[in-house]
Amino acid sequence: MANSTHDTQTEMQDKAVLVSLITDEVKRSGINTEYSLDELVKLAETAGVEVLSVLTQNKEAKDSKWFIGKGKVEELRAVAEELGANTAIFDQELSGAQVRNLEESLDLKIIDRTQLILDIFAQRAKTREGIIQVELAQLSYLLPRLSGHGKNLSRLGGGIGTRGPGESKLETDRRHIRDRISDLKRQLEEVTRHRYLHRERRQKSGIVQVALVGYTNAGKSTLLKQLTAADVYIENQLFATLDPTSRTMELPSGKEIILTDTVGFIQNLPHDLVASFRATLEEANEAHLILHVVDASSDMRDEQMKVVETILQQLGAADKPQIVLFNKKDACTPEQLEMLPSGEGYLKISAFGEGDLLRIRELIQEHLSGDTLRFRIPAERGDLTSVLYRIGDVLLTEYDGNDVIYEVEIQRGEYEKYGHALSEFTEG
Repeated sequence: MANSTHDTQTEMQDKAVLVSLITDEVKRSGINTEYSLDELVKLAETAGVEVLSVLTQNKEAKDSKWFIGKGKVEELRAVAEELGANTAIFDQELSGAQVRNLEESLDLKIIDRTQLILDIFAQRAKTREGIIQVELAQLSYLLPRLSGHGKNLSRLGGGIGTRGPGESKLETDRRHIRDRISDLKRQLEEVTRHRYLHRERRQKSGIVQVALVGYTNAGKSTLLKQLTAADVYIENQLFATLDPTSRTMELPSGKEIILTDTVGFIQNLPHDLVASFRATLEEANEAHLILHVVDASSDMRDEQMKVVETILQQLGAADKPQIVLFNKKDACTPEQLEMLPSGEGYLKISAFGEGDLLRIRELIQEHLSGDTLRFRIPAERGDLTSVLYRIGDVLLTEYDGNDVIYEVEIQRGEYEKYGHALSEFTEG
């Protein structure tokens, strides 16, 4: 009777030494390596890993065979043996050959930053779409590295680096994995098509959508819960929210909008993950307004904001109207608060402050309100009347012979997007 080791062994706790290589190229890139390593510690802890120690190495360039220098490999082996580590996690991306060489030399499970992030996503995915997206990203990442991950898949009966697609899929040949990737892409296209149709129905019905975006753990989910009384998962950890959540929110005027919480961003977000999650992330691209939630108390606030802006640029959403919400002001020092930008488009808040929540609603309402325009439309043109109701708030209706005069508050952007058919009927 055949039994797999993976099935019968009890999953052991991952105990890891973290490793960061600082090369001249990394220094020139402006990446804050100390912060990146601190973030790697948080990522590891989020994945359920016990972090035992951290090693760093300064080197002109990475070693093609070992990534770190051969001497550093020996130091890593000694530290791992002394502390009882069974895993080494690297803050940079490794090639399949480097993983294989390090595994053979160290007899440790070797994980890099990208694989760690993918693993966290595999733990968090709950919806069908999220599960498909994560498996697609993992397989796309692992396909060119299969020769370097053989031992990882059977070592220690599981743990980080083995969740998601699982041992059985990854031990098949490349052709089967490519077939699986094609199948997942087809499934994702179908889910994406349903998402697009749902989004299109929202647009046609005139529902306004506002998207919460921001660095992971900035407080987006807490804000969604406080603004909408939504029953959402909240935890002080990275990537607590993976699947987008949309809830109805009422503005002071009584108008209802849709507020959507999106997956948090992080520096060096794996390319395969961005590609797989594009349909989800495009919720931000389709929003009428973006609320960029920032952890104002973070020492790396400016760097985190740049990461978010870069990803929004990649999604084509950088030009969307945006309000920056500096969250967690109650955790800031007076000096930190003083240094925050202020004025139009910026707001310092606590997600637990009733006055701040009201101000957010008011600010959203101000941004979503627009110019008041008058239209003279022939009574028989019901198609144009429906456009008016879809893209604006009709404030006044008057009848003049065979024409109907409408006074409508409408966002200029919405008018430019949908109102081309109305231009000849605009008055004043």
